[in-house]
Amino acid sequence: MSRPSASTSSSSRSSRSRYGKEVKELQDALNQNKIESKRDAIRKIIDAMTRGKDVSMLFPDVAKNMETSNLELKKLVYLYIINYAKIMPDLAVMAVNSFRKDARDKTNPFLRALAIRTMGCIRVKLITEYLLDPLKESIKDEDSYVRKTAAICISKLYDVSPELIEEQGLLKLLDNLLNDGNAMVVANAVCALLIVQESKGTTMLKLNPYIIQKILTAMNECNEWGVIYCLDALAMYIPEDGKEAEAILERVSPRLNHNNPGVVLSACKIMMKFLDYLQNPETIRQNALKMTAPLISLLSLGKEPEIQYVALKNINLIIQKRPIIIEKDIKVFFCNFNDPIYIKLQKLEVLAKLANNDNIQQILHELKEYTQEVDVEFVRKAVRTIGRCAIKLEKAAEKCVTALWECLKTKVNYVVMESIIVIRDIFRKYPRKYEMILKDLCENLKSLEDPEAKASMIWIIGEYVDTIENADTLLANFSENFKDEPANVQHQILVAVMKLFLQRPNDGKELIHNLLKTATIECENPDLRDRAYIYWRMLSTDPELAKKIVFTERPTISDSSYTIENELLDKLIENIGNLSSVYTKKPESFVKKLRDVLNSKIADKIDDVYDQDQLMDGRPEDYSDQQGGQSNISDNIYDTSSQIQSQVQQSQIQQVSQKIDLLELDDNQPQQQQPQQQQIPQQQQIPQQQQIPPQQILQPNQIQNVRVPFAEVLTANTPGSQTQIQGLSIEAAFQKNGDKIVLDLRITNKTQDKTFSEFGLKFNKNPFKLQPDSIEIPCQPVFPGQTQVTQSSINTNGPVAEEPPQMPYKIQVALKTNLDVFYFFIPMSLSVLFSSTASITQQKFIELSQAQNIARKQEVLQIQIDPQRMKEKLERNYFFLIGVRKDERGVELLSYAASLVNGMPLLVNVIHAPTAINLQLQVPHPTLMPLLYQAIGFILTLN
Repeated sequence: MSRPSASTSSSSRSSRSRYGKEVKELQDALNQNKIESKRDAIRKIIDAMTRGKDVSMLFPDVAKNMETSNLELKKLVYLYIINYAKIMPDLAVMAVNSFRKDARDKTNPFLRALAIRTMGCIRVKLITEYLLDPLKESIKDEDSYVRKTAAICISKLYDVSPELIEEQGLLKLLDNLLNDGNAMVVANAVCALLIVQESKGTTMLKLNPYIIQKILTAMNECNEWGVIYCLDALAMYIPEDGKEAEAILERVSPRLNHNNPGVVLSACKIMMKFLDYLQNPETIRQNALKMTAPLISLLSLGKEPEIQYVALKNINLIIQKRPIIIEKDIKVFFCNFNDPIYIKLQKLEVLAKLANNDNIQQILHELKEYTQEVDVEFVRKAVRTIGRCAIKLEKAAEKCVTALWECLKTKVNYVVMESIIVIRDIFRKYPRKYEMILKDLCENLKSLEDPEAKASMIWIIGEYVDTIENADTLLANFSENFKDEPANVQHQILVAVMKLFLQRPNDGKELIHNLLKTATIECENPDLRDRAYIYWRMLSTDPELAKKIVFTERPTISDSSYTIENELLDKLIENIGNLSSVYTKKPESFVKKLRDVLNSKIADKIDDVYDQDQLMDGRPEDYSDQQGGQSNISDNIYDTSSQIQSQVQQSQIQQVSQKIDLLELDDNQPQQQQPQQQQIPQQQQIPQQQQIPPQQILQPNQIQNVRVPFAEVLTANTPGSQTQIQGLSIEAAFQKNGDKIVLDLRITNKTQDKTFSEFGLKFNKNPFKLQPDSIEIPCQPVFPGQTQVTQSSINTNGPVAEEPPQMPYKIQVALKTNLDVFYFFIPMSLSVLFSSTASITQQKFIELSQAQNIARKQEVLQIQIDPQRMKEKLERNYFFLIGVRKDERGVELLSYAASLVNGMPLLVNVIHAPTAINLQLQVPHPTLMPLLYQAIGFILTLN
């Protein structure tokens, strides 16, 4: 190993000596009396600090200069202390007295605010408690600048020591700032409460019409970032009716013309959400079109590409829900030559969604221009967009195919390959319609290098073996390198050759024989080998059946594969302007803090309710003392608007679905398990599918109520909570059985050597106080490979949950067995909770339907059903007909009322049409709306 040279060692010593001399000079300058010298020294220290040099050894000397009247010097000192407080918390305590003194300075509000701001940035738990007293004083300061700074400081200190902040009542003081007369103070209070709410996971910003008016007023006077926080707060509010929603939209719409793109997108978020609460189609259209110009302005040439990209990602979401907003302004999405590639790709995505029969010619002309560009990725995307337009618009498909035909004739390799992939999808969408381009397709076989393009071409040949005369020769050429091809190409060769043999046996006999032999003997891919074996068996037993299977009708494809699911789309629209809308993911999927909050809430609920000792008791607790009679609309827990606003933001606990071993391959120990199975006494042998007595579960033809199908709620590979036992599968369904609510359970034992018995059941607290009559389940032991069906009666005397029911509505359940305790969720239809007695008169119906705080929504149920049959189904499931009205055309409007088990009334106006049912739903709480719509759908389709 070589030794360092003398010159290198000398240089290192020289550098250290020079750095030590600089530190000594800075120390001397800091200890001088001249303000200018101190200020220059600290500037040099800050400069070194920002370049990554360690200047922490100067902390004592810098801290001494906090006691200065020069505001500029004090700011520099505070900046240094913020940076090194975490590294040197013991020395940071030295600065506490100075902070407290500056925060109480009576002469200069800017100095007080500077001290408070610095206190919030020093995230050291050790000194937090020393800062609380001056913070309490600052939040009541006479100067608004100090108060708004104190509001943000509370949210920052909450991250450091949440328990201490709550104990000292600072959150209550922060809530009081919403009533402040200064707009910036209100905006900062909203911002702070939103930050705390995100960290805590519970609703801190309790919105009501009064607070909403305060926030709307504050928006007119605060700065642009304050406006964004105010808009984010408004996005969480649920208006009482369409009139209030329209009033809020009127106040928010001027923000669409703001210079800050963040404000524009936040305003669009409000517009998109509150449009759902309007009922007049013309009003909806007018308000929707207000977003057109602001969104287009975000794509102007003067904007930075990054802003354009974020705007395009958000526009992509907006037009999926309301395409009317931008459908006539497609030219702004045409690509410029100097656009970055990520902008071009997003514009193509938007063009594909906006394409319709009126503008397709204009879009196709532009896309054909793009196919001549030099950027390979962009050209491929342009060709793919032409294909998407063909699949989306049947009337324009021929124009799109003609454009792709022209692309094939260019003979450019990557253009040809992408065109073949797209044409395959078009052939699937429109079979036997565009055979004229087959000849040009077959002329490009030698240029296929991409596996997907090759697989697509082989699929086309296999699909048209009866049309392409030399299909046998083409497939034989592809089969020569069968073993070296990727898996997707191998699969397509096998399927295409099979089709050739079934359509032209003489031409494909030898080829299919050699290919099946190669696939079953020489190929290692199990999927390919199994497919070959299946084909071989079918051909050897029943070739006609093989022909029916291979040439069976395939499901048609559509452009919906590029459309986001409604549930995710609604969530993303709620996050317009945030990273969530750019990533196209829910915030909790990539923000660890939000994910931790969600997980902790789930864990808290489980720990709070499912106590092992209680499950072993065998009897549920008696909640009759706590219930005090059945709830009604005037005193139930969802009645007050403040509770509605605070509870509706609660996160919905959702079950994590897991895959099960559908092939039951976990049977590698059969010989070891046989002796144990033989030890089971003869009298305990139970049939594979154990049916419970008919007096416990009514047969379907005896049931008058809608029969909810079973749902798999616990999969066999879900472990228990204690010993991690696996193998228990549960299917469950809540049912309405006359006046009673019952829970049907289908328990299956998928283990090899374990017997489940001693079953016990308990529910988490829920909005409708559901709990089993008895914890013990009347069920015999479930031996390996066996299934038992059982039923438990349910009452409404359990503990009540604070949060309202949300869609999808699920009950959290703990199931005790002799081996372990399992936790899962059981879905519930609102139809199970309808009361068999409804004491709603016509007068009461009219009073409730005219109430101001009742939520209303128009829905359409796409179903064909006889009117009389519809009435029978609704009335059989406890929808009571209140009245019938007819218009001048003879159209009937049926008014129904139902009551939930807790006394909440549900009002439904029904107009029957030949192909659909128009519903006007009126409920006392907005979260019941989708549940009621789902329940009516169940009743009219399943029963």
